[in-house]
Amino acid sequence: MHEYPSIADHGLIGDLQTTALVSTDGTIDWFCSPRFDSPSIFASLLDHAKGGRLSTRPHDDGFQSKQLYFPDTAILITRFLTEKGVGEVIDFMPVSSETPSEQHRLIRAVRCVRGAIDFDIEIAPRFDYGREAHQVTVTDDGAEYTAGSSTLTLSLIRDSGDERLGRPEPTDDGDLRFALHLVEGQMRGVILETGTGAGPQAVSVADAQRLFDDTAHFWQDWVGQSTYTGRWREELQRSAITLKLMTYAPTGGLVAAPTAGLPEQVGGERNWDYRFTWVRDASFSVTALLRMGFTHEAASFALWLRDRVAEPLGSDTGPLNIMYRIDGNPDLDEEVLADWEGYRGSYPVRVGNGAAGQLQLDIYGEAMDAVWAADQAGIGIGQPGWQAICGLLDWLADHWDQPEEGIWETRGGRKDFTYGRLMCWVAFDRAIRLAAAYGRPAPVARWTTERDAIYNQIMEKGWSAERRAFVQQYGEQVLDASLLKMTQVGFVTPQDPMWTDTLKAIEEELVSDSLVYRYDPAASPDGLAGSEGTFSLCTFLYVDALARADRVDEARLTFEKMLTYANHLGLYSEEIALDGQQVGNFPQAFTHLALIDAAITLNDRLDAKTRRAAPSAGRAE
Repeated sequence: MHEYPSIADHGLIGDLQTTALVSTDGTIDWFCSPRFDSPSIFASLLDHAKGGRLSTRPHDDGFQSKQLYFPDTAILITRFLTEKGVGEVIDFMPVSSETPSEQHRLIRAVRCVRGAIDFDIEIAPRFDYGREAHQVTVTDDGAEYTAGSSTLTLSLIRDSGDERLGRPEPTDDGDLRFALHLVEGQMRGVILETGTGAGPQAVSVADAQRLFDDTAHFWQDWVGQSTYTGRWREELQRSAITLKLMTYAPTGGLVAAPTAGLPEQVGGERNWDYRFTWVRDASFSVTALLRMGFTHEAASFALWLRDRVAEPLGSDTGPLNIMYRIDGNPDLDEEVLADWEGYRGSYPVRVGNGAAGQLQLDIYGEAMDAVWAADQAGIGIGQPGWQAICGLLDWLADHWDQPEEGIWETRGGRKDFTYGRLMCWVAFDRAIRLAAAYGRPAPVARWTTERDAIYNQIMEKGWSAERRAFVQQYGEQVLDASLLKMTQVGFVTPQDPMWTDTLKAIEEELVSDSLVYRYDPAASPDGLAGSEGTFSLCTFLYVDALARADRVDEARLTFEKMLTYANHLGLYSEEIALDGQQVGNFPQAFTHLALIDAAITLNDRLDAKTRRAAPSAGRAE
């Protein structure tokens, strides 16, 4: 077996403040605590030798493994099939409160469901990205790891009749290993807890089962709020749960992905830290979740966004940074873990994100579109929010007409990106609508002037008569899949000849058997070496665009094809490589929210097609 599992060979668990990845061989190879963006405790996914792991696997080789989620929950079950029996590893994290906490529990229950099975368990933490050495103290009830001010407590799950459950034995490097023999019907396991310092305390099987039941009830109750009843209900619910897992409950901030350093090209340098809240990604999630009926999450992010807009201008990039830490802190200094080899040799491994200081004008349109969608759903912004919006639009009116880094965060310098201008148009358009809807005081005349100026500029400079298409940047001929949003935001109609020509050009150049590239890096240098796969967000944007253009049969086939690229649990990373493997950070919020939007749009268009095709009722004679 490869030292590094495939990126797609993982499931995600979490407690709404942090998450962990569990591979199909029963290894937790990514876990940060107490928050998504905290230093890692387990990170063998980025360095097999130095990253640390929690491993549970059958003692005998030759086993098969399968994974599934307990229905409508974030509880992950990894099943092992051996010659002697069948066992299960059940991983979950009891949901935290909406108060930031240092204490988080990761529960791993191990069960034999048929025959008998022997498991080998290894607990090998590596604190602060492996930079902080640790000590371990072992007791009959478990163990405690300490590394500076950090603690990790290991408590055993055992039956009251157990005198001693395979007391863990420390290795020379401070790790723990022990064997677990189970027969049919037995369940044992471990609980890892961060930030307590209380020492290990054995937990009964009955208490572990109650934690399981409580966690299952939480997720099933939450999923039960969904109002979606259309096609692909299971896929949409899994995407919604995944987005919920990536939302930091104390603030409502959504991380772009719960991982760092997973490569867009294996062996390449396009390896970024996505454990932060992008204004763009989180704004898109508002619309997606609202369309499924999840209003609480939309309202929470709206408050998070309002607080960011209301903050004093801290840089020359405008009232909003493109990304923040989940608590709103703008400090995202990027550093390289120089001693780590990276996933399958994909170096460098970066933590923090140097793109945080970029100017990306599109975020103002995405933020305002989210505010508009929330308002339409009855989530008001109030007077303080409106004042903040007016300040934001005043700044944008003075600054929209300038080069910027663009949606894809290229590192090749600022340019006049058409998508950035498009979303500035959206910002003014939605603000004008909000002002008119409630008679709010606003410089509507100026906003209208700027909106119309942007429209005319895009039509003049963003359209290439040579390519017969809207292009990535003014004065160039490069196509860009981000412009698939043009009809979604209402800038052009799906039947506009300029749009149908653009869609045709994108299909000819950027679509590969339904999968869609963002752009051609060879034609538009982005300041980075190497190439990348197709961008899964763009594929779902393509589905949405096809559906809106009444090409519903093509849209459905494209959507169904894309579903085959999901992993065994319905999860998606950022990109799909040439060989069909998932690459990039995993799972990615962008992809899952775009799946939801595309599926709902397509479902509505399919229903409309069915209604049109139905024979009209005849009159009674």
